[in-house]
Amino acid sequence: MFLFSQNQNQKPKNKGAKLIVGFLVVILILSSFTLGALVSQRQIFFSSSFKLVNQGFLNNKTDEKIDFSLFWQVWNFIRDNYVDQPVDEQKLFYGALSGIVASLEDPHSVFLEPETAKKFSQELAGDLEGIGAEVGIKKNQLIIIAPLPESPAEKVGLRPADKILKIDDQETQMMALDEAINLIRGKAGTQVRLTIGREGWTEPKEFTITREKIHFKTVKWEKREGNIILLTVSNFNEDTEAEFNLAAKQILNQAPKGIILDLRNNPGGFLDTAVRLASFWVEEGQVVVKEKFSNSLISDHRSSGPAYFKDYKTIILVNQGSASGSEIVAGALQDYGLATLVGKKTYGKGSVQTLEELKDGSAIKLTIAKWLTPRDRSIEEEGIKPDVEVDLTEDDYNNNKDPQLDKAVEIINSK
Repeated sequence: MFLFSQNQNQKPKNKGAKLIVGFLVVILILSSFTLGALVSQRQIFFSSSFKLVNQGFLNNKTDEKIDFSLFWQVWNFIRDNYVDQPVDEQKLFYGALSGIVASLEDPHSVFLEPETAKKFSQELAGDLEGIGAEVGIKKNQLIIIAPLPESPAEKVGLRPADKILKIDDQETQMMALDEAINLIRGKAGTQVRLTIGREGWTEPKEFTITREKIHFKTVKWEKREGNIILLTVSNFNEDTEAEFNLAAKQILNQAPKGIILDLRNNPGGFLDTAVRLASFWVEEGQVVVKEKFSNSLISDHRSSGPAYFKDYKTIILVNQGSASGSEIVAGALQDYGLATLVGKKTYGKGSVQTLEELKDGSAIKLTIAKWLTPRDRSIEEEGIKPDVEVDLTEDDYNNNKDPQLDKAVEIINSK
């Protein structure tokens, strides 16, 4: 069973609202958004800001200087005069709502039309179909955050930080994230062409990817030479906690010399799952991550224990594809001196989104808070820096070499 935390200081009003803390940047797995997101199944304590009533916007917190009659002036002018008639008023309405959210200039906040919202909910529940890659926008560039293990994206060779320059024949420069999602997503068996740019390449390359249904275990472990455990967690989703609990029991029976926790290319998932996994190292009652809201209110997410792994020498592998939940776990263990981080600086996804489900099936995903590590380090845009920086080059990748893992083994064997 999954254990979900609930902040007792927050009283839920809207049963449709879910807290998303993670990468809602896309997982092009059924197509749209992230698996990359961290989601807590606690209810959110607020509802939609605006209501459309009698052709006017009513909200007692709205700036009195704003003249909402301009909205209807634009609406009527377009509806009555646009060259291609009749104008689809439903599309016009959703476009207006999308524009409100887009004006925040926050790549993690987005308005979802009903079909997109439905697909997003299916992805969070594990109903996955697509190319199996987490995609987002960083510095105005559409990029690969992380390909999922054994996914079509990984099989063709896509890597974290790859720039998506074209989707089929359409250039992505200045393309909105939701537009990119709609172009990349599709049914299993269909294909999409991505033109990719990568650091170190002299020119872009084109990849043709066949979409598939995505099935993968999120937790794997193996015993390596010297009784060192390599424990890989690729996502924090619905079945991860149960898989991790089983793996932990088996690992403890091995009395390992050390544990290497591989969080490379892990884009996030459920918040509570990330907190529970960190609790295998962090003692009960200690803060795992802090949630800072716009009103400076800070909510702590604390370990529930039992900290079975706290006395084992632990190395965490991270890279540019480690995001959100991965950064929470890595940051907490680093702050408490419970693990040494090896690899490259993490992605820097440290904001919290709420999913507000609306009555017509559409939804708003809105950033409402940011994450801080237990020692008050900001994760958003900053990322988590490794204690020991080790690169994994194109040559290493192509020749099945892993200097990051080699360094982790070396550190465990050094004492």
